[in-house]
Amino acid sequence: MTEIPRGALQQQTFYELVGGEETFRRLVHRFYQGVAEDPELRAMYPEEDLGPAEERLRLFLVQYWGGPRTYSDERGHPRLRMRHAPFAVDRAAHDAWLRHMRTAVDELQLQPAHEQQLWDYLVYAAASMVNTAG
Repeated sequence: MTEIPRGALQQQTFYELVGGEETFRRLVHRFYQGVAEDPELRAMYPEEDLGPAEERLRLFLVQYWGGPRTYSDERGHPRLRMRHAPFAVDRAAHDAWLRHMRTAVDELQLQPAHEQQLWDYLVYAAASMVNTAG
């Protein structure tokens, strides 16, 4: 065990600051509840059960925000655009994705600065997945 010298600042990751695994589990679960009821987005998930997709997104977000690297250990490099290439992601899908994610983020009731940081990333990520006009 390494001792932290007196007066040294210990850096916490965003993952730790917002509550770790449980926070991301709640976020992604609530998001997929919305997806399950959204005909346009639901059509993009060929699996009958959304559980595997929910698990993949949770693992990705956990890793991205400083938690365990399970996503990369199990699936390799995220390559998000490549993984989404088989699906026609247009502006309507982008907007629907963000609508369900907004509900999920709001329900977390994070500190305003953390909520904004998370939301800014999600908006960026959603925009980068758009691969088709419409």
